[in-house]
Amino acid sequence: MADKPSRGLVLYGDGLAPFLADKHTHLHSFASRAFCGFLSLPNSPPSENEDARVIREFAQLVDACDSNQNACGEEGASEKVDQRMPVISERFMGMKCAIITNNSALRTFGVKLGLKAFELSEFIDVGHPISDTAAGKLLNLLGFEEGKVSVTSSFDLVFVHIGGDNNNTGEKYTENVNGLVGSLVKNIDEPDSEIGLRLHLSILMSYGTVVDADDSFSVLKSNDSDLSRLLQPSQSYTMRGRNLRSNVRHHYPILIGQWQNAVTRKDGAKGFCFKQFKDNGGMLTIPADRFIHEVAFKLWKTPKYGA
Repeated sequence: MADKPSRGLVLYGDGLAPFLADKHTHLHSFASRAFCGFLSLPNSPPSENEDARVIREFAQLVDACDSNQNACGEEGASEKVDQRMPVISERFMGMKCAIITNNSALRTFGVKLGLKAFELSEFIDVGHPISDTAAGKLLNLLGFEEGKVSVTSSFDLVFVHIGGDNNNTGEKYTENVNGLVGSLVKNIDEPDSEIGLRLHLSILMSYGTVVDADDSFSVLKSNDSDLSRLLQPSQSYTMRGRNLRSNVRHHYPILIGQWQNAVTRKDGAKGFCFKQFKDNGGMLTIPADRFIHEVAFKLWKTPKYGA
């Protein structure tokens, strides 16, 4: 644990995991120094459109819907969550959060949860090579500038959402994420930089719309038969408290890597891909709705992870 509260940056490649390739060297390098694993999601409701999926899966990441009822996959989901759930700053000790995205539905949803919403195009030129200034703009929101850490910052946690549309631009978006990771790590690795000890960086890459199960992308062990699953204890990601989750998608989880100098663990993963994370990742699988709690703990905005 750091001796001072961290500030969090989450790069969320929505639907971009299928486009990961060997050429994305910055992402693979990041995975080699990060703590890697999976975030499990519930199954998609029938006839879910793209905006509803984007909102539902982001709501999972910030624990803003009841996954047992699939509330965030239904029409009018944002209103249901708004009525039931206090804003994030009320839930996490005044934590100031922002969402940066080009998805207008997600911006509206984020505002209802108390996040400050920005257009992605204000920070990066979507579909074009990442400039050195892009990472600087994001770091400035968190109070980092020229390797130094200011006493105060505009935000404690910033989500950068890239993807989540049907415009067949996945490859370009993945290049954006890869370039942004390279630029951020460059800032962190600068001599005398103070950023690495205070920045908790999470990289998430999801599979987007999923229709069919595929055992090649399942977090279950290959020898998990129906009988063995009855005889062995339930894995923790299938539980919520003492209750078994009724709707868990075991395949196509969100890939997650987290890194902060001298704070996060390092595992054996050498690349940002499903196989590396399953074979060599140390985080294993956790429910997506626990993600915000873990990050808030690193930011000193909740007294105990998982509470």
